[in-house]
Amino acid sequence: MTAPAHPLTVAAVQAEPVPGDVAGNAATAARLVGRAAGARIVVLPELFLPAYHPPTLAADPAGTHVVADADGRVDDPRLDPLRQAARDGGTTVVVGAAVRHPDGRRTISSLVVDPAGAVRAAYDKQQLWGGERELFDPGRRGATLLVDDWRFGLGICYDGCFPEHGRAAAADDAHGYLCPSGYLAGSEHRRDLYYAARALDNTMYVVFANAVDGADPWRFNGGAAVYDPEGRPLARGADTGSDVLVATLDPAALAATRAAHTMLTDRPADQGLPRVALRA
Repeated sequence: MTAPAHPLTVAAVQAEPVPGDVAGNAATAARLVGRAAGARIVVLPELFLPAYHPPTLAADPAGTHVVADADGRVDDPRLDPLRQAARDGGTTVVVGAAVRHPDGRRTISSLVVDPAGAVRAAYDKQQLWGGERELFDPGRRGATLLVDDWRFGLGICYDGCFPEHGRAAAADDAHGYLCPSGYLAGSEHRRDLYYAARALDNTMYVVFANAVDGADPWRFNGGAAVYDPEGRPLARGADTGSDVLVATLDPAALAATRAAHTMLTDRPADQGLPRVALRA
């Protein structure tokens, strides 16, 4: 794997959207992007545009979703403030949305707003959690986002609980993993463990955004973070309150970690002969 030539500044956001208010949440997202001055990538939480609030998503599926065309393009005037923020900052924005596709599928997705203001439904969550299965369809394939000469695997929340998902990104030569998420209060231990582990498993940077605050039972726990390729936090938010965590990804640190910890190159093609069962 070739390391990028230059550092890249990124931002992980934790914030509280308003259930069902796609236009208002897009405006909030635009303001948060503005706070991440200098960041080339800003990652916002899972389902940030409609808010992760299943009762609202179930009651108003048309109003809470954005519509993608057959090529994944999204043309929704409610997102105009976010498009402008991306253009103003020269920023790529990754933001969570509920998406309706031409074939009728409804997905939890990451929209990518590029620095020209174009919006694309770039990745659909593959691993649905709990009641999400009643409202959404699972994504069909992984995706890698290219920004400058950096490669980032895209994941969403529960995807990151599966080592195979991060490893698939690393196998596609990803240098990092971008994970908009929605972790509920009480899950702080798992929140902090999963994404640090994905960073170390794959010797790659992880940018973890998370929803925060809200009302029970849909109260979220923040802790947005950027992890280095050994799983150490370069920046981490508190468990409450909005924040924008900015960190710079260093290609020299990435290369040094991969030289010292060679799990990616040492991994076997398979696990060998059939397993042996031993009785004690």
